[in-house]
Amino acid sequence: MADSAMIRHLLILILSCTALHAESTPPTIHMIGDSTMANKKNPAHPERGWGQLFSEFIIPPAKLENRALNGRSTRSFINEKHWAALLTELKPGDWVIIQFGHNDQKSDNPKVHAAHDGAYRENLIRFITETRARSAFPILATSVVRRRWDAHGNFIDTLGEYPAATRAVAARENVPLLDLHQLTLKMESDAGIDGSAKFHFSKDDTHYSELGARATSALAAAEIHRLQLPLARWISLDPVAP
Repeated sequence: MADSAMIRHLLILILSCTALHAESTPPTIHMIGDSTMANKKNPAHPERGWGQLFSEFIIPPAKLENRALNGRSTRSFINEKHWAALLTELKPGDWVIIQFGHNDQKSDNPKVHAAHDGAYRENLIRFITETRARSAFPILATSVVRRRWDAHGNFIDTLGEYPAATRAVAARENVPLLDLHQLTLKMESDAGIDGSAKFHFSKDDTHYSELGARATSALAAAEIHRLQLPLARWISLDPVAP
């Protein structure tokens, strides 16, 4: 019995040291998702992804790897081997922020479509399971809203069941959730019809201007702190001076 107690004590000590090491070692924060999150390569073009501006909130020497790509869904991100490529570089203590849904809901495009109660849910669980298998930490994020208003000045949500499906997976798998769907819905609604237009570039009501991307990044940073995630020590509530 004494030997068993000693073994348990050693296991607890090892796990405690591992957790402390994960919190104190600067991580790489990987982001996977669609065009609302992705880096935009042409600096002269007004469009920005919120993941692109999230780099401003990272406290060095932590690093950000924004792997989000235009037009991708959970299905196409896996099928095109982008997920497999990330896994080869994922290290213990790293974090993975996961935000899909905009393209998964496109039922007329079989290359990207993933039903909210089927492949979409299963793919999110796969991302979580395979991240944890490498001693890294997953975070789910609900999709940011599209800017849509009806003729009576009411905001219209176009994302269907996908945000709810993401919340359900987060609860079932005990994963931190950044509910950017609710946060950006409030951001756009509070700004009103005219004010919310400034969050988007040109006449596009899905993708962000620099203002919108930075505002959404700030919402994500604040939520990480509100949830008191260990990651918060590497995330500033204000843009970090270069």
